[in-house]
Formats: sequence, structure tokens, C-alpha cells
Amino acid sequence: MTTDRGTGRTSGQDALHGMRILVSGAGVAGPALAYWLTRYGARTTVVETAPALRTSGFAVDFRGPTHLGVLARMGVLDELRALQTHGGAMRCVDEHGREIFTLPADFAGGDIEVLRRDLSRVLYEHSADRAEYVFGDRITRLTETAEGVHVEFARSAPRTVDLVVGADGMHSGVRRLAFGPERDFVKHLGYCLAGWDFPNDLGAGTTPEQYNVPGRMASVAADGRDPDRAGAFVVFAAPPVDHDWQDTDRHKECIAAAFAGLRWHVPQLLGTLQDASELYFDSISRVRMPHWTTGRYALLGDAAWGVTLGGMGVGTGLVGAYVLAGELAAARGDHRTALPAYEHRMRRYAGRWQRGANPGQFLAPSSATGLWVRNSLFRTRTAQRLLVSSSTSLATTPDLPEYAL
Repeated sequence: MTTDRGTGRTSGQDALHGMRILVSGAGVAGPALAYWLTRYGARTTVVETAPALRTSGFAVDFRGPTHLGVLARMGVLDELRALQTHGGAMRCVDEHGREIFTLPADFAGGDIEVLRRDLSRVLYEHSADRAEYVFGDRITRLTETAEGVHVEFARSAPRTVDLVVGADGMHSGVRRLAFGPERDFVKHLGYCLAGWDFPNDLGAGTTPEQYNVPGRMASVAADGRDPDRAGAFVVFAAPPVDHDWQDTDRHKECIAAAFAGLRWHVPQLLGTLQDASELYFDSISRVRMPHWTTGRYALLGDAAWGVTLGGMGVGTGLVGAYVLAGELAAARGDHRTALPAYEHRMRRYAGRWQRGANPGQFLAPSSATGLWVRNSLFRTRTAQRLLVSSSTSLATTPDLPEYAL
């Protein structure tokens, strides 16, 4: 048994022995939390709606000593370095492919940039030998009792656990069941985004190039490890989504309608859309909640503090997983002590970047004037240096706690 130098409380590999914890979501934050919980001895189950680990999504980056410190403590830092995309600068071009401005590589890629699917796989592999993973299922009902939480599922048999954690993203089912409807906490910021892969018949390079008209942005880049594959990324002004988030055909219709008639490579990108086997589609939204914990429930990552394309979201989710598990261990599984402590620590950290500007307005300014102002501003080295320095400082906290194992 050891002692947390910051709090004087005891923790160790048996601190959560026998505690039953259910985590919803096997993206990034969920497997990271499962890694830490099982290290402390908790009986951890991760339930995921998708039938397998997702292979869609974009590159994600980590920057600064806080992010890298957590990855090092998990023992995955060197593995992720080997999987780096080596993402470079990001070029904005006109319809003829002529450069308007280029953002530097250290802004676009951070200290480490990896594909989300690679990150998810690594975290899964580092936790699957101790945690139970249930794919193709979802939580349908939660009932808190004096003994724990009675959980019902769409497919699996009901079970009772000591704690339920929602690490299931912006449209969290746990948040809806335990805290209230999505409309109470998620604000649509006026845009949607999407991404898909396709054969690189365009001859795209690994440096992403993006083309804008007011309210719309289309981008393309080759896969850094497989130049025969490329990825499209689009952002467009849109009202709140009022259809099923799993309706891929409807999503493809929305994208095709939004980008019809545009020049540059847009017609070719739309031509690959119908054959895309997997499509990532979401709204650009911001989550604001008065509390991330209540009773035996806790929210983690985008379910609690998400901002679509907020930049620091993935790294902050990993930090949150480390803190949540550490506080539970330090409190010997007493959720009444641990959950408020977790929220107190993470409010100060996550709140620093959550207040940022609308990412949609940055990527696809809604007016011709706004587009001109953005392009003019980011031609200057001063603005580019400010982007890099601010993103690194937002990712860093001086008081990341140490929890002994």
C-alpha cells in the first residue's frame, strides 16, 4: 500500500478490489478508464453500441507535458510514437489549388498525431486482458438503489453494478438516462461535419488541403501510411439534426445537398461518397452541464465537456480517465468522496479550453467577409504563432495529481 503525495490518502493495486464498474463507450476515454480501473482491481465492463471497434474518425493529437505524461504512465507513449501520422502543415487553397495560407505542422499535429482508430485499438489492447468488453449492445435503463445501479440492456441480461460511467460521446446514452434529455445540455453550434475514406485516385498528398466557400469547407489528404488511400473531411453550416444518428443514407444525402455545385475537387469527393463503407458524421456542438456526477453516475470525456473539433478533447478525455480512476482508488471506492473530487479537478482543467470559439466558424466562416478576414489573419506569422502557443498552454495543467499503484 502506498500514499498519494498530494492528498495523503492510501491507494494501491487492490484499492478497488471487487468493485463492479460499468463503462459505456469503447472509443477512447472508455478503454483508457478501463485500463486504470482494472489496474486498481475493479471488475470493469465496457459496453459499446457498435459491433466492433470503430475504424472511422480523424487524426487526433496530443501536446504538452500533461497529455504526454498520462500516455507515459499508461505505457503506450512509445507505441503511439511508432504509429504517428507525421501530419504536416494544413494548406488552404482556392478553387484552382493556389495556396491562400498554410498553418504550421506544430499547430495541426501537436507533439504526437495518430489516427483515432489506432489510438482506440491500442487502448483496447492494453485493457482487454483484464476488462470485459461487450460489443453490439447498449444500456436501455438505469435504476439506482441502495446497493448499486440496476442496469438493463438491449441484448444482454440485466446486472447490478456499483458505478456507471458514461464515456459514450456527445450524444451520450448514460447522460440521457441518468441526467436528462440531450437538449438540456448540448447546444448545436450551427454546423455539421463528416469524413470518409476512398481510393486515392486524386493523387492527393499527405498535407491536407482545404477549399472554402462561405459556410462550407472540403478537405482531402492521403493516408500517411497508405498513400493509395485518402480521406475526405467536410464541414458545412446546417440546422440541428432531427433524424436518427445511425441513418447513414440520410447523412450522405445531407452532404451531397450541401456541396452540390462546388468546384475544386468537390465533385470527385462526392463521387466517392456513395461507395464509402463507413461514414463519420456529427454535429458541431458544445456540452454544458452543471454537474458531471450524481449519485453512482459519472460522465467522462465528450459526454461531460465535449466541444466537437475542440482540439483538446481526446487528450482531456485521457486525463479525465486517469483522474477519475485515481480518485476512486484514493477513496477506496467511496463514490461519495471520489466523484466530487474528480469533478473538482477536471472542471478547472477541461473548462480552460471548452470556452473556446466555435470550430465551425474557424473552418467554414459563414459569410464572405468572415472568410476574407480569416484568410487575411492566418497569412500572418504572428497569428500562427499565437495559435500554436495557445493550444499548447491550454493542454497543460501544472497540478496533475500522482496516484500510486
